[in-house]
Amino acid sequence: MTTEKLYERDAYLRRFSATVCACAPEKGGYAVQLDRTAFYPEGGGQPGDSGVLGGVAVTDTHGSDGVITHFCAAPLQVGAQVEGEIDWARRFDHMQQHSGEHIVSGLICAAKGCNNVGFHMGAESVIIDFDAVLTPEELAEIEAQANRVIWENRPFLVTHPAPEALAELNYRSKKELHGDVRIVECPGADCCACCGTHVRSAGEIGLVRLVGMKPFRAGVRIELLAGRRAYDWTVAMTQQNSRVSVLLSARPGETAAAVERVQRELEETRYRLTGLENRLFAEKAAALEGSGDVLLFEAAMAPDALRRCCEAVGTSAGGRCAVFAGDDGAGWKYALRLPGGDLKRFVSAMNAALRGRGGGKDGFAQGSVSAGRAEIEAWFKAL
Repeated sequence: MTTEKLYERDAYLRRFSATVCACAPEKGGYAVQLDRTAFYPEGGGQPGDSGVLGGVAVTDTHGSDGVITHFCAAPLQVGAQVEGEIDWARRFDHMQQHSGEHIVSGLICAAKGCNNVGFHMGAESVIIDFDAVLTPEELAEIEAQANRVIWENRPFLVTHPAPEALAELNYRSKKELHGDVRIVECPGADCCACCGTHVRSAGEIGLVRLVGMKPFRAGVRIELLAGRRAYDWTVAMTQQNSRVSVLLSARPGETAAAVERVQRELEETRYRLTGLENRLFAEKAAALEGSGDVLLFEAAMAPDALRRCCEAVGTSAGGRCAVFAGDDGAGWKYALRLPGGDLKRFVSAMNAALRGRGGGKDGFAQGSVSAGRAEIEAWFKAL
C-alpha cells in the first residue's frame, strides 16, 4: 500500500477526508496510516506536519517506502472515514522557511559555484551548510538579492520533467536522481529537486534575514529566518535597539557610536580604578612589611584585584598570605600566596575544611569557599 500524497498536488490544502488503513500502538501513542493525506511527512530537512485527525491530535508525521504514518494521541478505527486538518500556521511557517531557503541556496550556489551540503529547519531558525567560504559582505549582498526576488513576487513552479528534459535541466540535487523527479523552481533564483511544500509565489515569504554565519568544515554555516520568523526577529531587534538608545541617550541610528564612547569611558575608569587599588594595596603591604604569615578579610573585589592585593601584601610580609574578599552572605573569594610550600596539598586541605573549590600553581592559587569568616579564621589559627 502507498499513501496518496495530497500535499504534493496542493500545498494549501488544509482539510481533507480519508480512510483509516492501519492503526497500531507505538511510542506512547498510535501509528495511523491512511489511504491519502494532506499531512507532510518529515523529510528533506522539513519537519512533519501536526494537526488533528478524526478528532485526535496528530503530533508528528513520518514516511517510509511510500507509506505515510501519522502519530496520534489516541487510536482510530480501521476502515473508518475520518476528517483531517493540518496545523496551518505551522505548515505555512515551514513553507515560508523552505521557500526562503531555496532562494538563498540557489543564489549562493550560483554565485560561488558551490553546493548546499546540509539543511535543517529547526523550531527557531533554518540552518544551511555550504562547501564554500563567504565574506560578510557577500552574505549581505545575497540577502539583498533574495529580498529583491521576494519583492518581485516571482512564482514557485512545480514540475515533473520527462527523463529527456530532466537530463538537460540544470538543477540542484545532493545526489543523482532517476525516474519521477519533482522539480521546484523559482525563475532566476533557484531550480532544485525537492519533495517539500512551498509557497505559490515568492511574495508570500515576505522577508528573509540571514542572521548568522560561522565557519563549518571547509565552508560556512548560515542561519536563516524567513516570513513571520524574520519579521518577529526584526521587531525584537528594533525594540532592543530602542531600549539601548534610551539608556545611552542616543538616537536609534547612533547606538553603535554611543556604545564605543561608553566602552572608552569604561576603560579609562578601569585604568584609574586599578591605579587607586594598587596604591591602597601598596599601603597595606607597607603596613604589614616583614610580618610573616598574613590572613586578611576585605570587601568584595574583582578576581584580578584580589590577586594583586595578595601579591603585594604577601611579597612585603614575606610569608604565607591569604586574602578573602566578600562577606558571609554572598560568600568569600580567596587568593593564596604560598612561596616555597606545598601549594597543592595546602589548597586541597583548605578546600576540604572550608567547603571550597579552586587551585593554582607556582605558589599562587585562587578560588572560593562557602564557610563563614569565623570558621575561616579558626582554621587558619589552628595551623
